[in-house]
Amino acid sequence: MVNEHKEATGPTAQQEAPAKIEARPLRHPWRWLCAVVLLILGLWFVIASARNEAFGWDTYFQYLFDQRIAIASLHTIAITILSMIIGVIGGAILAVMRMSPNPILRAISWIFLWIFRGTPIYVQLVFWGLLSAIYQSINLGFAEVSLQSVLTNAFFLAVMGLGLNEAAYMAEIVRSGISSVPEGQKEASKALGMSWWMTMRRTVLPQAMRIIIPPTGNEFISLLKTSSLVVAIPYTHEIFGRATDISAALFQPIPLLMVAASWYLVITSLLMVGQYFLERHFERGATRELTGRQLAALADAEGTIPRNVSVIQEGKN
Repeated sequence: MVNEHKEATGPTAQQEAPAKIEARPLRHPWRWLCAVVLLILGLWFVIASARNEAFGWDTYFQYLFDQRIAIASLHTIAITILSMIIGVIGGAILAVMRMSPNPILRAISWIFLWIFRGTPIYVQLVFWGLLSAIYQSINLGFAEVSLQSVLTNAFFLAVMGLGLNEAAYMAEIVRSGISSVPEGQKEASKALGMSWWMTMRRTVLPQAMRIIIPPTGNEFISLLKTSSLVVAIPYTHEIFGRATDISAALFQPIPLLMVAASWYLVITSLLMVGQYFLERHFERGATRELTGRQLAALADAEGTIPRNVSVIQEGKN
């Protein structure tokens, strides 16, 4: 009994050693250091710009919501939308011509793409602005049609110039999207008795849209910014042209350029949000993610849950 008591209370009784806390090194220290340096540089640039009188912040805030700039933004959006419609329709037609077995149609589409993709858009717009000096009228033999009313309309020339240039780029986007669909899909549709139009509408285009939509959205956003070049026609009722007219009257180009940049930034940001949801819509059914119900059925069938299958909540799609 005494020995047991000594063993329980004696100095040789084993006691649990306190757990050691090991200090773990910071993961990716250089990444955090670069982030801190960039943050400091960004704050320095913002503070230095706010104190720089050359930016003309008073003029900037005075004309940021000016009515003339707001109306010019509507003109810019209208030019962009109409030009994009012409570009999409023209691009689809050119893509079909490029894929046609007819060598004449292929040659016409190739020449169109060669000219409009091989020359700068600014040069093309200058040429569109000079059309009224080149073609005053068209002689049909029995009558002479004047073109002055059409070729002197700067808005029409801006839309046509941007639209035809955009069609050259959209043609390659549409062609690549259609070519990405396997031929077996078309053959299967024909075997089911579908017509050519039904095959394109139900089989080819839904699959090709996942390839066409992302670059088309990028082209639309790029076209919005390219619309600032229509001052070469000249057409000055869009954002950049109107900001340039106001800055010429005030002799302050920097704050008005910042006003124009702010409007472009806001509009393009809204278009990016719309592009995101549009891409998400056409990507439905293309991913390999399974819902909880589908995963449970798969587990019942196989007895195990595969590790390479990601689970998403029901109702996410």
